[in-house]
Amino acid sequence: MNKTALITGASSGIGFELANEFAAKKNNLLIVARNASKLQEMAEDLSNKYGVIVNTLALDLSELNSAQKVFDYCKTNNLHIDYLINNAGFGDFGFFAQSNWDKQLQMINLNITTLTHLTHLFLPSMIASKYGKIMNVASTASFQPGPLMSVYFATKSYVLHFSEAIANELEGTGVTVTALCPGPTESGFQSAAALEESKLVKGKKLPSSAAVAAYGYTSLMQGKKVAIHGMMNAIMASAIRFVPRGMVLKMLRMMQDK
Repeated sequence: MNKTALITGASSGIGFELANEFAAKKNNLLIVARNASKLQEMAEDLSNKYGVIVNTLALDLSELNSAQKVFDYCKTNNLHIDYLINNAGFGDFGFFAQSNWDKQLQMINLNITTLTHLTHLFLPSMIASKYGKIMNVASTASFQPGPLMSVYFATKSYVLHFSEAIANELEGTGVTVTALCPGPTESGFQSAAALEESKLVKGKKLPSSAAVAAYGYTSLMQGKKVAIHGMMNAIMASAIRFVPRGMVLKMLRMMQDK
């Protein structure tokens, strides 16, 4: 019997490619994003291509209590979720003091609150069935503070630490948790975060969303607790622990600046 994957932020970027990865491996899907027409288009394409069942739910996950709506949808439609992929998230670029507070709050709600609530809602049934896998999409931003993207970096640090902690708690239950930590990736993220002019990404060849998704899928199935995409990203994430914090901040500020 096919297993079912719930993927948030599935209409573009890494989430879109993860939906393709899971469908190609004959998993049924519940894909969630704001764009109803895009989700329907994806559902028809994936169903035709791979012969799987694709449910769609158009929802703004930055709204409080949106996680409960997803959970209620699953209960109403008798969907048992075997794989929870908390991929939805966004960033913002610029000085915190000059930022739009509503956007910062939406970011915290989406990147932290909804991700945590979805995990809390779907974990009990996974534990009861002694099988389940959760992927929380963090970032290489998780490993240090990020001037000019202060709230985003902080939210991803939360995702990493939260994921590692519950992965430890769940050992021996049959349920695993993976924090996927991609670096800058070729996707719609940079445009949404107004990051195109940052030295971090401008003029650079970035990994594709498809490559990150394939790596993420394999890491999830292997039960990796922390999966850092790219050798240099993995080296930097480890090495940064041995660099004085003040120097890390100066380096990050220089890299992030336009």
